[in-house]
Amino acid sequence: MAFHTINGRSVAYRLLGAQVNPLVVLAHPLGMSQAVWDDVIPALLPRYRVLTWDIPGHGASQAVSGEQITPADLAAEALALVELAGASRFHFAGTSIGGVVGQQLIAAHSERLLSVTLTNTGAVIGNPDLWNTRAGRVRQEGLVAMSQEIVPRWFAPATFEASPALKAGWCTQMGRGDDESYAQLCEMLGRDTFTGKLSGKNTRVQLFGGSEDMATPPATLEALAAELDGPPLEIFNGVGHVPSVEAPALFAEKLLAVLAADLGDVANQGVAYATGLETRKQVLGEEHVARSTANANSLDAPFQQMITRLAWGELWSNDDLTRRERSMITTGILAALGREELTLHLKTAKRIGLSEAELRQVLMHVAIYGGVPAANHAFALAKELGWGE
Repeated sequence: MAFHTINGRSVAYRLLGAQVNPLVVLAHPLGMSQAVWDDVIPALLPRYRVLTWDIPGHGASQAVSGEQITPADLAAEALALVELAGASRFHFAGTSIGGVVGQQLIAAHSERLLSVTLTNTGAVIGNPDLWNTRAGRVRQEGLVAMSQEIVPRWFAPATFEASPALKAGWCTQMGRGDDESYAQLCEMLGRDTFTGKLSGKNTRVQLFGGSEDMATPPATLEALAAELDGPPLEIFNGVGHVPSVEAPALFAEKLLAVLAADLGDVANQGVAYATGLETRKQVLGEEHVARSTANANSLDAPFQQMITRLAWGELWSNDDLTRRERSMITTGILAALGREELTLHLKTAKRIGLSEAELRQVLMHVAIYGGVPAANHAFALAKELGWGE
């Protein structure tokens, strides 16, 4: 876990995975922490970089410092961490109040979003009286006492039966939170809604809910779908309010399907230039792509467009192989053929996070199947570029 100061507050976050992979930002529910994603993250890391954080007064993040917090404040916190990660565009997934953050991003920053997955949330959640009453009780009674009442609402009964320690664990976690931060977030949920703010944003959205969710039942998700111009909605049978905790394998599978680039009808229509360009920037770095584009003239501009569509769109954007696997294949082929682009892809292999042992094995395969002189040249070039000690 790391910490970053945003508007004078210390914010706890995790940034995991290779820099070249597309960024996925995950936002947790009210009263919980970024730990809700722990069983989902391992499935994402081979193909994505993952950013999680604790909202104000939750987990290890510092409490609120003002008298009122808004969805815009929470979204600004997420965007500050995205800037820290160096990403211009990103995928977002959020549950409950985390989904409210996602709605704020759709409403005000849709151009930054590659996709948005909203689970167990709504354009309107509950009503002002409910949230104001809870805020008052939390200030008076404290989260330790209130957790015994609130935590059972998060999970389906069968989940508690299968894991009796779950209630005590999350009650403990909730009780460690800051009372005032939680109260202000309750008041925000009662005050700030997204009715009439989400239509026409041209953002790829997927909605998920739980059949046993008492806080945001399926009807709440259906109303949100109407606000968002009808994105797909799937309800998980037997799941409550937090699918990443109750059904992490199922949720990870569904989320990966959402995150995968939609390449369309590749055989008949190819892949859009914009798709290839996004991937090329992620893998090679925006500065390299900007230089290549600036150096192109009337002679080779069509060539640059072609390799962006074919190499970076149809190949590197395809999820059948991870970018790590593609890097090893590409480096091996270029080394065997002695191509000039080997220098670029040895640098890229570092960005992707290939280990020294992995690169060594790639080049030893080149020696056996492509020839010792080719491998010898590749080893020498890799050492010039900083590989090895």
